[in-house]
Amino acid sequence: MKRSKRYQELVKDLDLNKVYSVEEAVEILKKLEPKPRFDETVEVNLALNVDPRKPDQLIRGAVVLPHGLGKEVRVVVICSGEAEKEAKEAGADYVGGKELIDKIANGWLDFDSVIATPDMMRELSKLGRILGPRGLMPSPKTGTVTQDVAKAVREVKAGKVEFKTDRQGCINAGVGKISFPKEHLVDNIMHFVERVKELKPQAVKGNLIKSAYVSTSMGPGLKISV
Repeated sequence: MKRSKRYQELVKDLDLNKVYSVEEAVEILKKLEPKPRFDETVEVNLALNVDPRKPDQLIRGAVVLPHGLGKEVRVVVICSGEAEKEAKEAGADYVGGKELIDKIANGWLDFDSVIATPDMMRELSKLGRILGPRGLMPSPKTGTVTQDVAKAVREVKAGKVEFKTDRQGCINAGVGKISFPKEHLVDNIMHFVERVKELKPQAVKGNLIKSAYVSTSMGPGLKISV
C-alpha cells in the first residue's frame, strides 16, 4: 500500500512493532508532526478473540466517555406524546414520529444518533436498510430504544459511543480529539476498553482482546497494552 509523504514523515522515527502503554502512545500521537489542518479524531481498534460468524460471540454495546467526544452530536428522537416534550427539554435536535420516519425514508440523514421509544420500533424497523449499515439503528443493547428518552439524549450529548463487532471480529471507535489533554484521552481510551471487556461472551475462552491499536484519523496506528 502506497503511503503519502506526510505519513512517511510521521513514521520515520517510530517503531511500529513496539507495544506501548496507553500513556506513551497518546503522548507520541500528540507530538507527531506535521499536523493536518483539522482536529483529528483519536480512534481505538480492537481485534477480538471471537468468531464473528457465531451470533453468541458478537458484541454490541455503548459507553459514556468521561470527557466526551469533542464534537456536537445531532440527535433524532422518534417518539410521541409526553416523550416528545421530555426529549426536547433534554436537548434533542429533532423530535417527532411518523413524519420523521418518512423524512429519513426519503433520504434525510442530517444527524448522528437515533433514539426511539419501544412503541415506535415497528414503524422504525422499515428503515433498517438505511440506518443499519450506518450504525444508526436504535437498539435496547445500546440504550437507544428506551422509555427514558431524556436520559438517553443526555448520555449521547455527553459523549456516548456505540460499538459492535464487524465481520472481521474487530471493534473500532472514536474516543475523542487529539487536542484533548493527554489525561482525558487516556481516561476515554481505558473506559472504552474496559466496557468492551465487560461484554465478553461466555463462549469466548481466554483473553477477549487479541490486539489493540490507537491512532489518529490520518496518522499511524500504535499497538498498545490494555
